[in-house]
Amino acid sequence: MTDTLFSPFTLKNLTLPNRIVMAPMTRSFAKGGMPNKDIAEYYARRAKNEVGLILTEGTHPERPGAGNDPNTPFFYGDALAEWKHIVGRVKEEGGLIAPQLWHTGYMRKPGAGHFPDAKSDSPSGVTHTGAKVADEPSESEVADMVDSFARSAGYAKELGFDAIEIHGAHGYLIDQFFWDVMNKREDRYGGGLVERATFAGEIIKACRKAVGPDMPLIIRLSQWKQQDFSQRLAHTPDELGAFLQVFADAGIDCLHCSQRRFWEPEFEGSDLNFAGWAKKLTGLPTITVGSVGLTGEFVAAYSGESSKPASLDKLNERLDRGDFDLVAVGRALLQDPEWVLKIKHGREDELQDYTKEALATLY
Repeated sequence: MTDTLFSPFTLKNLTLPNRIVMAPMTRSFAKGGMPNKDIAEYYARRAKNEVGLILTEGTHPERPGAGNDPNTPFFYGDALAEWKHIVGRVKEEGGLIAPQLWHTGYMRKPGAGHFPDAKSDSPSGVTHTGAKVADEPSESEVADMVDSFARSAGYAKELGFDAIEIHGAHGYLIDQFFWDVMNKREDRYGGGLVERATFAGEIIKACRKAVGPDMPLIIRLSQWKQQDFSQRLAHTPDELGAFLQVFADAGIDCLHCSQRRFWEPEFEGSDLNFAGWAKKLTGLPTITVGSVGLTGEFVAAYSGESSKPASLDKLNERLDRGDFDLVAVGRALLQDPEWVLKIKHGREDELQDYTKEALATLY
């Protein structure tokens, strides 16, 4: 049942040894925005234990209001030397690694983050409740947001990363541009769902220009938002297809489709999940994610809920029939760096429960 899971997969010019991706997970151990040797060893342990592709925790491009936590990492300036060390350690262990570029937008509370006096970026100065609290950013300000992602993408290539992921999910800045509640713009960045995808499309194009034609670009997307779990951007396959085509046309190579529970169907009348529909509609490779390998879903984990190991049979069935191409694993890999090898060699009796204490360590 795990033959496909442990088969190679080629994404653009990058060949992964298996289909398992380490999901990006915020850890908050980069004091003052600076990665460190403990973080390097945390990723190196996963590489040593045969994770196919490591997606780092979210890292911030060069906008003062990009981060909402002073202990999440920068991806510019002095932090780049530390990221170079991290890349080196992962390569020493035979691994592949991609940074996730992440701007929190209006998820950042006033006065929070690395630069408390900085203003928060947003599409329109409107909160998720529809309250107008600031002026709408000018087109030149939006252009600088785009450029900040591209600059960090260029740094990633220079440092030897293997791919790049752009965080466009979960109610953060890019996703706020997608969301009609928060994006009230009347220029080219606003309007219907396809038009609201323009900001992300420009980021993809700018990142592609910065890294060249061969480096794989991934975008993480979700229907749900942290501010509203029931929120949906696309209500039909046609709407979803038109939305995703913006990214395909811009030059994205892979769609990372986030769900809280990977087994849930995206639309009535089909058991295809989000990643399944995204692949069917665009033909692009997709990554599925959402409570893989555990009984409980990850949002509940932040309130202290533990989870037990769960069967991968349904996941493998969907992977075998080609619904999606790659599988992102979060908490199970956070809890246990040897998770991949235990699955590969049938050591399921050694799998660990996930507990909230795992969040307090970089084991």
